[in-house]
Amino acid sequence: MTFRSRLFATVALPVLSASLIATPSLADALMKPFEVAQDSSGEGQPSEEELLLLKKQQEEQRQAEEEARRQAEEQQKAAEDQQRQAEEQQRAADEEARRQAEEQQKAAEEQQRQAEEQQKAADEEARRQAEEQQKAAEEQQRQAEEQQKATDEEARRQAEEQQKAAEEQQRQAEEQQKAADEEAQRAAGEQKRQAEEQKAGEKPQRRNKERQQQPAEEQPVEEQQTEQPDQGEAGQPAVTGEEAPAETGTEQQPSTAEDGAQQPATTETGGEQQQQPPATAEGGEQPAGEQAPVVETLTEEQKQEIAEDPGKTDETVVLPVENGAAVLDSDKDADNAGGQTSRDERRKKREELRAEEEAAPPPEDDGSAQADISPEVREAVSQKIEAANNEKGKRLDAVPVFEVPQTTNVINNTVINNTVVNNTTVNNNTVNNNVTRVDVVERFDNRMVLSIGNQLVVRGDDRPRLRRDSEDVYYDNLARGRVRETILRPGGARIVTIYNRYGDIIQRSRVGEDGREYILVYAPELEEDDAPRPDFIDVGYELPPMRLRIPVRDYIVDTSSDPDRDYYEFLSEPPVERVERVYTIEEVKHSARLRDKVRRIDLDTVTFATGSAEVPMSQARTLRKVADAMQKVLDKDPGETFLIEGHTDAVGSDKSNLVLSDERAESVASLLTEVYGIPPENLQTQGYGERFLKVRTQAAEQQNRRVTIRRVTTLVRPVASAN
Repeated sequence: MTFRSRLFATVALPVLSASLIATPSLADALMKPFEVAQDSSGEGQPSEEELLLLKKQQEEQRQAEEEARRQAEEQQKAAEDQQRQAEEQQRAADEEARRQAEEQQKAAEEQQRQAEEQQKAADEEARRQAEEQQKAAEEQQRQAEEQQKATDEEARRQAEEQQKAAEEQQRQAEEQQKAADEEAQRAAGEQKRQAEEQKAGEKPQRRNKERQQQPAEEQPVEEQQTEQPDQGEAGQPAVTGEEAPAETGTEQQPSTAEDGAQQPATTETGGEQQQQPPATAEGGEQPAGEQAPVVETLTEEQKQEIAEDPGKTDETVVLPVENGAAVLDSDKDADNAGGQTSRDERRKKREELRAEEEAAPPPEDDGSAQADISPEVREAVSQKIEAANNEKGKRLDAVPVFEVPQTTNVINNTVINNTVVNNTTVNNNTVNNNVTRVDVVERFDNRMVLSIGNQLVVRGDDRPRLRRDSEDVYYDNLARGRVRETILRPGGARIVTIYNRYGDIIQRSRVGEDGREYILVYAPELEEDDAPRPDFIDVGYELPPMRLRIPVRDYIVDTSSDPDRDYYEFLSEPPVERVERVYTIEEVKHSARLRDKVRRIDLDTVTFATGSAEVPMSQARTLRKVADAMQKVLDKDPGETFLIEGHTDAVGSDKSNLVLSDERAESVASLLTEVYGIPPENLQTQGYGERFLKVRTQAAEQQNRRVTIRRVTTLVRPVASAN
């Protein structure tokens, strides 16, 4: 219904109806008196007054009708005006709506035009950036080719120099051998003369004085190349080795002669007695080829202040305890090899690198710690491991025996100040030995002691520990001398490990009952065709000295002094500096510098008796909190790897201490598995003997007979990226 129809129905129609109804009604009312008068009198015509009254009434009726008509016309006119206004308003509204619609249409068209222009600009910018990236990639490729060319040229030059150096070393070795033969003859004559003097009652002081006054070049070659032993607080001669069990047959030479003069101490290395020159007290003159020992001058308060915030200093951070050794194992190696000179040089190097280190803050998680590892390496891991697990092989009837390498590349080097310093070199002169012989000194059940240059290394076989309680174990020979071991666990889980011919782990993974595979260890550089065995070398020599930038209590946790610590939170913390690449588990075991990247827990609530690797059950209970934390870490990621390190104090022979420390590490690993259910494949073990003392003393010391735990996952396999 239109507005005009509604107005007519509500206003005009009622008014017209009322006027039409009122006219006859009013006429009836005016005529009523005449009818009554006629009825009542029944006589003649109305009187004049009555006619006047009637006329007056008729006039009033006419006026009323006229007024009603006029009002009806006015109301109709008003209704028409209202209808007209309504139509005008409706027309204005329609016009406004049409105008707004046209404006909106224009705005939409303008927005579309702008969007098209922006898209066009974005496409143009993307094309320009793509062209720039293409140019940059081509430039990088050109630079890479130039660098590769320069590298090849440098490698050729170095090879020529190494060849010349090898020839020069051969010549020097021949000269040294000749000098050694002459010295041996002279020493034999000297011993004969001394024996005659002693028989005549002469004191040996004159002999010692003569030997000390000899120039360095006249000393025997063996003495020039002997590394200075660590010293005690009073500058007494160091006695290497720890508390060897009675069955090792360790022998110690007397330290004094009959006149009370100090004699050189001896140590057993590789089954042979090697004479060590006597150490001198602080301020005394050092024999040729020896370094001044480290002398701690800081007070306990100063040590404690540094331990709270090591990032403020470039000095070597030491444990704030009496005779505390360096916190970092790489610093302990440097102290042992280079003494105070090494400390000073490392401090200078840290000072030079301070700005660079501060520009790279410690990682916030494991993924960011491996920022230098390419996404391609991360993505290729699972595919390569799956391919290796499914590779066809030839089934073996017996447990394979791994080879022992006869030689290795340069290994007898300790890195100090990012400079390679050979342990046997006098006055820090670098000797570049291209090939070093590897000998098996002795075998002890499932471990052997190797002599590599002038170092002893214990190498264990963890396969018996992993095979314990298994349902089946079988081996397959693969290409390139590799061996695949498959261990079947109750319930259907499988532990698959691929070794190279020397027993180094190429990869290890666990396949659960549900078929899901978890990668534990991955060493891609060992996968190449017929790749040589990695050197027994500390690969950390390529890295600068580490500067600890977190409080010592956040880097090392002692279970005895901090029993309420949240060990899970501690073990979940990322490395304290970035990880350059994926390292092999053997590289991690043989590099203190790499292990320093991750934090450690000292299980000093487990105290070993002298010469023993047994853990009493009363002390085994103290491991519950640490074991629970380890299990919690594994619940989150079953592919985590922990390194269990064994240590001894400095009483006994190097060989027996290495074996004993490795047995201690294995004892704790077995205890964690058998008592607390930690899977053995998640645990790696290694013994270090007396190499990393916690307290710097050559005497028997309970705190040095310990086991430590580190989470090394970020070092031995790619982890999920932080992004």
